[in-house]
Amino acid sequence: MAVDSKRGIVVRAVGGFFFVACQDTTYRCVIKGTLKKRQEVLVGDRVVLRPTAPGEGLVVALEPRTLRLVRPPVANVDKALVVFAARTPAPSFSLLDRILVQVEAAGIRPAMCLNKVDLAAGPDEVEQLLWPYRLAGYATYAVSSRTGLNIDTVARELAGAVTVLAGQSGVGKSSLINAVAPGLKLTTGQVSERTARGRHTTRRVELLPLPQGGWVADTPGFSSLELPAVEVDELVYLFPELGAYAPACRFPGCRHEEEPDCAVRAAAAVGKVAPSRLASYREMAQELRERRRKNRW
Repeated sequence: MAVDSKRGIVVRAVGGFFFVACQDTTYRCVIKGTLKKRQEVLVGDRVVLRPTAPGEGLVVALEPRTLRLVRPPVANVDKALVVFAARTPAPSFSLLDRILVQVEAAGIRPAMCLNKVDLAAGPDEVEQLLWPYRLAGYATYAVSSRTGLNIDTVARELAGAVTVLAGQSGVGKSSLINAVAPGLKLTTGQVSERTARGRHTTRRVELLPLPQGGWVADTPGFSSLELPAVEVDELVYLFPELGAYAPACRFPGCRHEEEPDCAVRAAAAVGKVAPSRLASYREMAQELRERRRKNRW
């Protein structure tokens, strides 16, 4: 690296400019032409830049990328915090499981955050909502951005890492970030009374600095999510609790539907696997099979 060059992380991309944080300074950069032709630069990428003027720079190199997510398009994520709400909007377990599969396929271990627990009927409802994901072995957090309940535990989870927040619109991702880092003062939205769906308040991926160190990516909410390019036989292992039992099935190609001696179904029957998770797996497996059939044509 040249003497006048600096290393930093891309925190925002707007209108052909890439904003790169280097210690206490953020540079507005363009990408060197030869690099731009060879590689796509994403938020989260570690880059080398050459200052060209105060606060301005030229990105001359892209450092090796550990991983990338397709949606949201962000690189080098350490953690994923999947956020859903106890109420308004009601949890979409199918969508949550799709997000989890996408995150697992990218090699990121997710954690689950149930927000708006102050709207829940009580502790039993909170436990019921988190139970499927505790069975899956995920870390779970029950919080309220409005009251501040357990926000400190989430702050410790995010400290020192690059974390992407994911979840459907209206679950309070921006409110959660504001609770963890009040100085950011992100715009928040309300859930539509007519549709019971959240309004998008985040329009692009951006890395935001946390007071305890690290970065968090506030991302546009999800309303649908394509499945990753995986084989049907691989899908079960993107559900950790299902994958733990699948090798004990009688048949190697078990679909975990009606086959005899299915260890996954047996585990679900005794409460070791949540029915909603098994249903999500079957739905996605069928979708992958249909995708494969179409591709053959």
